[in-house]
Amino acid sequence: MARADTVALTTVLLVVACACAVPEEGAGRRFGSIGTAGTGGIYYPLGGVLARMLSERVEGMSFTAEVTGGSVENLNRVASGDIDLGMAIGTTLAKAMEGPEATRYDSLRIVAPLYPNLAHLLVARGSGIESLRQIAGKRVSVGAAGSGTEQMSRDLLSVLGLALNDIKPRYLSFSESSAALRDGSIDAAMLSVGYPAAAVLEATTASNVRLIGLESGQLEMLIRRFPYYAPATLPAGAYPGVHTELPTVSMMNWIFATVDLEAEIATAVLESLSEGLEQLQQVNQIAAQIDLGALSRAPLPLHPATAAWLEQH
Repeated sequence: MARADTVALTTVLLVVACACAVPEEGAGRRFGSIGTAGTGGIYYPLGGVLARMLSERVEGMSFTAEVTGGSVENLNRVASGDIDLGMAIGTTLAKAMEGPEATRYDSLRIVAPLYPNLAHLLVARGSGIESLRQIAGKRVSVGAAGSGTEQMSRDLLSVLGLALNDIKPRYLSFSESSAALRDGSIDAAMLSVGYPAAAVLEATTASNVRLIGLESGQLEMLIRRFPYYAPATLPAGAYPGVHTELPTVSMMNWIFATVDLEAEIATAVLESLSEGLEQLQQVNQIAAQIDLGALSRAPLPLHPATAAWLEQH
């Protein structure tokens, strides 16, 4: 077995073990859930490890990481009480609070920060796309329906004066986008994901897929219109074929819940992130980018237990 295949298999086995390994159930044991995203992204593996940590820290509870459609689904399911904790990109949370149904989300609170996402723009070499400006009429993966990637894709299109009906949108997960690019069934894909991303690495390892950056005017307009984006770069060597820095934008990811989440659970999340980074990094090195200091820039009010924890630290 090739070394890359061995590493991939080991990671999958570790994620499954983390997601499923919970303390032995006893009478009256309660269950908690963490909404993540598809298995090809970063939310799910980190959520699996976090679920195990919480199961060990919160007496009488067992937590599981749930595969979901991503940020928007998590937002709605947490708000409705279907799941206890959710992972979401800051763009999704900010848009929810500004939208026509904002009152539906009044009870949502930030529990902890995760890592920043970067916009990854991938194109098939035969697509003729050299710039985002040339994306009109093309077959483009805009992310799973209801995901933070779909919302980012809409924002990126809007600065070009385009909407989804100006392209041929495909609502694909990260792993599906990677496969579709490699087999030529789409021309491009927009991914909002942390760096480095397995799906992007998988796609760019194929000789017919490459990454492009945003142009300066697009960057400036995007940040001016949507202040939850920040300028960022994909460094040279980040992925195969990336020989120079690529300008892009970043967005912070968050763990959130309703204000009614038990203080013990919120505190356990923060303690797990502050004390268990090594375990999280065993699944993905992006965990090294988790900075609890980002709580000062939260897009929603902090959970009371998070505010109390922050004062003490």
